[in-house]
Amino acid sequence: MSDWFLPATERPWTSGNLVIPHVHGATYFERLVEAIEATTAEDRIFLTDWRGDSDERLTADGPTVGELLTAAGKRGVEVRALLWRSHSDKGHLNAQENEHLGTLINESGGEAILDERVRRGGSHHQKLFVVRRKGRPAEDAAFIGGIDLCHGRRDDADHRGDPQAPPLDKRYGDTPPWHDAMVEIRGPAVSHVLDTFAERWDDPTPVDHRNPYRALRHRLEHMPRHPEDLPQRWDPPPEAGPHQVQLLRTYPSKRPPYPFAPEGERSVARAYSRAFERAERLVYIEDQYFWSDVVATTLADALRSKPLLHVIAVVPRYPEEDNRVSGPPMIYGQRLAWEMLHAAGGDRFAMFDLENAASTPIYVHAKVCVVDDEWMTVGSDNLNLRSWTHDSELTCAIVDTDGELPRRLRTSLWAEHLGLPEDDPRLTDVAGALRLWTERSRAQQGRARPHVPDRLPARTRAWARPAYRFLYDPDGRPRRLRGTTEF
Repeated sequence: MSDWFLPATERPWTSGNLVIPHVHGATYFERLVEAIEATTAEDRIFLTDWRGDSDERLTADGPTVGELLTAAGKRGVEVRALLWRSHSDKGHLNAQENEHLGTLINESGGEAILDERVRRGGSHHQKLFVVRRKGRPAEDAAFIGGIDLCHGRRDDADHRGDPQAPPLDKRYGDTPPWHDAMVEIRGPAVSHVLDTFAERWDDPTPVDHRNPYRALRHRLEHMPRHPEDLPQRWDPPPEAGPHQVQLLRTYPSKRPPYPFAPEGERSVARAYSRAFERAERLVYIEDQYFWSDVVATTLADALRSKPLLHVIAVVPRYPEEDNRVSGPPMIYGQRLAWEMLHAAGGDRFAMFDLENAASTPIYVHAKVCVVDDEWMTVGSDNLNLRSWTHDSELTCAIVDTDGELPRRLRTSLWAEHLGLPEDDPRLTDVAGALRLWTERSRAQQGRARPHVPDRLPARTRAWARPAYRFLYDPDGRPRRLRGTTEF
């Protein structure tokens, strides 16, 4: 086992996998359509999602999400889906859309569950697909990352945005540019992804246990409150490549507890903390939020103890809803992390945001981390306390025994962001990385621009701080751990 991984007693790991990054929603959707349309009767599809828009087109002239999944069910593929129950669309959330997609899956012969088994104020944020081929295990595949099956995600490398646009701050334009990533996994780790799905599916707690109104809605809409048993498991797929994979999860401490995580699970937090402690040269992060002084502490400690370490973070230019109420708590949290890391590392730490060729800011939704070109993650978690303790999350940590995949992913992302060819030797010069980013961004060469979160006025901080702490970035750890930096 790689020294980068958590011990196997905390989280299992597998070798012999092939991991393929899919950067940009359009790239991922095209591959997902290919994998699902290849399925035939008695194959199996398992998925979880934070939001699913049944009418989202997965390719310019291809199927919608609803068409793809219902067609699979009608041809005899077993489709099982766990969709977050969510809150009303009137609050820019997902209840009606997830309900509609779930109904379509159920009516086509599959089984979709609207899952409300979360901590109060939390969400199921995991995004996974598992495609299993009966009698053809070498074609089994799993997908993990940050891309939901919803409006706004089908953008490509040109970053003109998805024609089916989501609600977002008006400065992102009518079709907000969107940067995101997933990974495709082939090999034994596919069975570990399915384990995560099965644990949630088999939780005996009723999916609507807290809400009598929703229990009634389930009955009226013929939605199951208890899922049917999963079919007998098939053997894991055969080895497919050189990559070691460890799946990391977050589950909150809650009542009633998860049977598979009675005090919650925080392997995402522990794995990142371990990797940051081991970092010597470079931590590269793409993150939707990058909030929390608790999370930033792990990186700040590394910057203070490792004089050659540099940290580069890419974040959105503006919060998704930057109005007078929702914007300040988000900005406050990011400024908190920025100040801590700047104090610890000085000019060895910098944040950047992105814009497209029309100077429209790109919304960075990706959750990517590469440490020393040796350990990398792509998943659903953001670098904040909510993702590390409070919501359900799933992240794929990868070590390449050949030493290529983390470096190749990093340099391809940098080539796009900095406007350089992928074979430019400066992309592999880790020692000069921050200088390269600073020079290119200040000269407005490429898409990256320097990013320094605003310092809010004292009067605004007075109310933004408690809103941030208790609403935007809550702590889902057991009581004995709250107020500490332990996970």
